[in-house]
Amino acid sequence: MKRIFLSGRSGSGKTVALRALEDQGFYCVDNIPIKLIPELLSQTENQYPELAIGVDARNIPATDDEFDEVMQYLQGKGKQFQVIFIDANDATLLKRFSETRRRHPLTAEGLSLAEAIAAEKNRLEPVSRYAQLVIDTTNKTPHELCETIVERVMGEKESQISLLFESFGFKNGAPVDADFVFDARCLPNPYWEESLRGFNGKDLAIVEYLENLPYVQEYFWQLKTFLHTWIPRFEEGNRNYLTVAIGCTGGQHRSVYMVEKLAQAFAPLFHDTQIRHRELKSIKS
Repeated sequence: MKRIFLSGRSGSGKTVALRALEDQGFYCVDNIPIKLIPELLSQTENQYPELAIGVDARNIPATDDEFDEVMQYLQGKGKQFQVIFIDANDATLLKRFSETRRRHPLTAEGLSLAEAIAAEKNRLEPVSRYAQLVIDTTNKTPHELCETIVERVMGEKESQISLLFESFGFKNGAPVDADFVFDARCLPNPYWEESLRGFNGKDLAIVEYLENLPYVQEYFWQLKTFLHTWIPRFEEGNRNYLTVAIGCTGGQHRSVYMVEKLAQAFAPLFHDTQIRHRELKSIKS
């Protein structure tokens, strides 16, 4: 069970970090009034084993010790939680607001942008004082921030991408949602071997036929090398889903065989690896 309070100054990346936690399966609640936090934790204790609560300056009155009171109450109740504080230097925050033309939430109080950035730091001081983890995003991209959150909160960095290998027949059109489409029609077609025509690419007879053709294995090796190289680049870009489609004429033999072989190679590396054979109308994990 993990309970996280996530806070930080506006423009530092708190929303990005909260979204990264949501992608990891956390139930995320943002901008909840401070006094309601104990009740929220009590109500969600059994329902949501992983909960992240976003706390920003709008939750905390400028002259009140409510957050201290809430934290002391929770500590007294033996509640386990982690406080993460996201921040950046004043110049970076000023630059980010100027570039995006976003409105700082405290400028509604009649403050200039520079004054609002400084005032927010003072207002969030009670929260930052409890932080077990402070992340400075001055020189971080949003992708790097997400990566840091995953590594530090989840304990270790592991693949989170959902990888789908899909076979299809070009005679029925290529999948429109595929990220990569590869054409296996250049490989020998078992369909023209009369004794193999009634089988599909998952059957031993087709597997043995294609395994014994050196250029079929070269095609597999080159695809595997290409995907080994580029799937991690998609992960670095915070991609959660990737579909690799392999097509042949009818989607029965060559593409099915290649999808099964690629999925077998990548399943140990990517915990959520799936297979779909469009023309065989089946899907499995």
